[in-house]
Amino acid sequence: MSKTSDDEILLHNQTWQRERQIIARLSSLNYRTGELGSYLHNIACGVSELIGVDWTVVTFCQEGFETVLASSLEIGEGEHVYSLHGLLTGTVIQMGQSLAVEDAQKHPEYGQAPEGYCAYLGIPLRTAESEVIGTICSFNHQPRDFKKEDIQIVELFAERAATAIDNYHLYQQQCQFNHILEAEVEKRTAELQAAQAKLLEQERLAAIGEFAAIIVHEIRNPLTTMIMGLKYFRKTILTESAQERLALALSEASRLERLLSEILLYAKPQVLQLCELDVNQFIHELLVCIREMPEALERQIEFIPVLPTIKILGDKDKLKQVFINIVRNACEAVVPGDVVKWKVDCSHPDKVCINVHNGGEPIPSEVIAKLSVPFFSTKPCGTGLGLAITKRIVNAHNGELLISSDLLTGTTVSVQLPVVLQLSFD
Repeated sequence: MSKTSDDEILLHNQTWQRERQIIARLSSLNYRTGELGSYLHNIACGVSELIGVDWTVVTFCQEGFETVLASSLEIGEGEHVYSLHGLLTGTVIQMGQSLAVEDAQKHPEYGQAPEGYCAYLGIPLRTAESEVIGTICSFNHQPRDFKKEDIQIVELFAERAATAIDNYHLYQQQCQFNHILEAEVEKRTAELQAAQAKLLEQERLAAIGEFAAIIVHEIRNPLTTMIMGLKYFRKTILTESAQERLALALSEASRLERLLSEILLYAKPQVLQLCELDVNQFIHELLVCIREMPEALERQIEFIPVLPTIKILGDKDKLKQVFINIVRNACEAVVPGDVVKWKVDCSHPDKVCINVHNGGEPIPSEVIAKLSVPFFSTKPCGTGLGLAITKRIVNAHNGELLISSDLLTGTTVSVQLPVVLQLSFD
């Protein structure tokens, strides 16, 4: 056999062995979602081994910077991000084509290679939409002439790497979208549940209101007759003990009458007659009659207005009822001469907080939780409906009633209402 034939057979065997290596390497690549790093590391190591270079990296390039996603050599922990300006990688991204440089030191026009390396082979990573998203870059310490077969091998791996990176980003986007969608579904579900609960509450209160109206009517008619009869006896001459009993009976009858009125007030739907209210002006006007209440006569009510002016949309009469009840409770909680502070706070951009504070005995936390529950009262003669009605009115205004109390700061009842308009002073 001639020498030429022997050389051809040897070359053929070498080509066949190399092709087997390439197929084996490609077959060993197994990408699973979320395992991009190890997959790209295998690509970098495979390229270095198959084309015989000292170092290979896989990079992701975006907005003028490259991030090293995988390296055939250990490059340390942390994120490795570099500017593409002036680098060989930058030339590949700009051209969008493969670049082979035998000696970068002799051809600086292509860009700078890492220190200690001369030869360079850069292959762009191109997605199915032809977008260049990164590179596979191979470096060699010594100058080297990369053959067409070397470039083709790396291009095979570049296709795999580009597909994996693109799929990974699509997977991340899908996860983010799913997270947003789940959050939106949870939000909408909560809103629907709240709406359903509100509807059920309205139906329940409507049924209670209808029943209460019937019961109150049936009780109030005979009660009125009884009160008229009791008042008639005040015109007669009675013994002192009989007068005391008559006074007690009239007092209890009046209390029962008030209770019936409050039951009706609590049970009936809150129909609001809305108008625009200046909070400071509304409270100034209300203070005149509040200071005349028996509970407030020996107390000091200090009003602290807010600047700039805050305006809300509310039912004036019903909000009067709210604050008369709250301030009355505050006055009853302190001794004569003490101060009740009534302050308007606009630290929140979309709501106003109207706080009524007293320094009386603190309310235990287990009691605070029950204060707005119907028929729960801490007062001996209380009906237990005052704060329950107050809360219903505040809720009807899309507001919130909050109560806090401790030994150091006293008790604060806060009514939070949506702001309609805020005007700043010139």
